[in-house]
Amino acid sequence: MNVTPGQQELLEKHLSLVIDANTRTNITRIDTWDQGWLLHVEDSLVGLPEVQEAPAGKLADLGSGAGYPGIPLAITTDRDVTLVESVGKKASLLSAFADELSLSDRVTVFSGRAEELAREFPEAFSVITARALSSLPSLMELASPLLQQGGRLVCYKSSDIEDELATAMVLQEKLAMVFKSRRYAVLSDGSTPRSIVVFEKLGEPTVKLPRREGQAQRKPYKK
Repeated sequence: MNVTPGQQELLEKHLSLVIDANTRTNITRIDTWDQGWLLHVEDSLVGLPEVQEAPAGKLADLGSGAGYPGIPLAITTDRDVTLVESVGKKASLLSAFADELSLSDRVTVFSGRAEELAREFPEAFSVITARALSSLPSLMELASPLLQQGGRLVCYKSSDIEDELATAMVLQEKLAMVFKSRRYAVLSDGSTPRSIVVFEKLGEPTVKLPRREGQAQRKPYKK
């Protein structure tokens, strides 16, 4: 990873805070430094090129959990970042992490769901990130009302996504989310594959968004 010494220090401090907090509150299944660095920090930065290619502006990280990828992306870019987390305990920890890392001037926490954020701040973001959160059709639906025109949805996925990608492709016009790119990567262990899939907000959806909370995941559009 090409990061500055200062960025490296903050990335390490964030991971230390996560591991420590995880001994008291279950915020991640990963509880060792090596696994955390690989599967949280390194994995978060796999999507950095796509985030950097997006238009200038704010980033929202959906389902941020322990702050991945949102906090590493805040550390390695100059974007203002909103961490979206519906679980209250995790949202409180994220706020504490931002304070501890002296990032609270650029990192804010939204304690609620993506649909609620879209009602409060429609089309307010130029980048939406989502890592291990939901299917591509669901993510397209959640991101569309949050994104400005030309904004990008950057999805962190495994390599086995052919079926959900095929469904996503037929929903482009309905959700006003146009397929932009897909890039394969393998983490430094040489065995963990990733796909970074990007959609761009163009035009207006033909359905009213956002729907009620949870509908995008429970009953995603199929065509």
